[in-house]
Amino acid sequence: MEPLQELIQYLNPNTRLDLKAIALEHVLSVTGTSEGRELLLKHPDLLTQLIVLTQDSSVAISKDAALALINITADEAGANAFLVISEMSKEPNEAKHDYNLIGVCIRCTMDKESILADPCCMILSNMTRSLHLVDRIITLIENTGYTWDSIVAAFTAKQYNNAGAKLHYLGPFFSNLSQSPRVRRYLLDKDRSVIQRLLPFTEYMDSIVRRGGIVGTLKNCCFDVDNHEWLLSPEVDILSYILLPLAGPEEFDDEDNDKLPISLQYLPETKEREPDLDIRIMLLETLTQLCATKKGREILREKNTYIILREYHKWEQDKNALLACEKVVDILIRTEEEIGLDNLKDVEVPSEYTEKFHKMDQEFINSI
Repeated sequence: MEPLQELIQYLNPNTRLDLKAIALEHVLSVTGTSEGRELLLKHPDLLTQLIVLTQDSSVAISKDAALALINITADEAGANAFLVISEMSKEPNEAKHDYNLIGVCIRCTMDKESILADPCCMILSNMTRSLHLVDRIITLIENTGYTWDSIVAAFTAKQYNNAGAKLHYLGPFFSNLSQSPRVRRYLLDKDRSVIQRLLPFTEYMDSIVRRGGIVGTLKNCCFDVDNHEWLLSPEVDILSYILLPLAGPEEFDDEDNDKLPISLQYLPETKEREPDLDIRIMLLETLTQLCATKKGREILREKNTYIILREYHKWEQDKNALLACEKVVDILIRTEEEIGLDNLKDVEVPSEYTEKFHKMDQEFINSI
């Protein structure tokens, strides 16, 4: 019998604690390599037992099981395997074991006393990374009995979890889910004010994971052009939250300051820009999305977006970020007559030109 197949009998919840711990420790070590994870995927019974062990009465066992799940779901194949198991599972059996990993993770995340809340948030973040899995996972989440409002409330609470969990990985979880129009419709519901509750986290310096996750969420929401005017309105004021992380301590004259959003006027000498390159690029890409319509471009110009980007460009050193910045500036400094289109997304670029433009971008980056 194959060694991993032999281990399954020791991963039973009723197995003696010491034997269970040794078997689980071996499985956890196997998850540390891609080859090991591929091998584990050939044993669906073992994967199912890992889900069960996250519900074990022993804290050490449940934590190790959760760590193994984090490692396995980091690969798309692993995430898909656990999604299939979750979809096939019914209600918890007589032994009260739940085989639905999505349900288990949401329940732990929402349990204010759970010590597994943070690992479960990481599993949810891993599971939702691949776009083609997202809608199936959304269906499972909506069947848990927890509402989107309650999950957002947990994320935005100052300290939701009494066991010390921070729930930061709900940030990338929301970002991944917002790839789906189903979740974007919820986030952009004008009567719920959800997006307004997420905006302040673009400046949340205690966690790059939370901050980056919310910037990614905003970027995805800005793919819906029909909502741009509302997002840029005083009701939401998304532009202030996108520009502030890109702004530095530079001083502007009164005329330029007066045109800026209030939160960007007269910033202190201690003001620092977003330190993470990937987040900076996402912010710039979000601005590019907001330039899609004539109305959006007019608002960005009126709010003096250009001077923030001008100073940011002087400061930035990364070639890819500079190029992303220049794309936005190039749109803003052109007149609408030069642009000649109300909606830039209406332009259909032939594939051969797309490849040519991509090559030109790379050549430009290499020349800087």
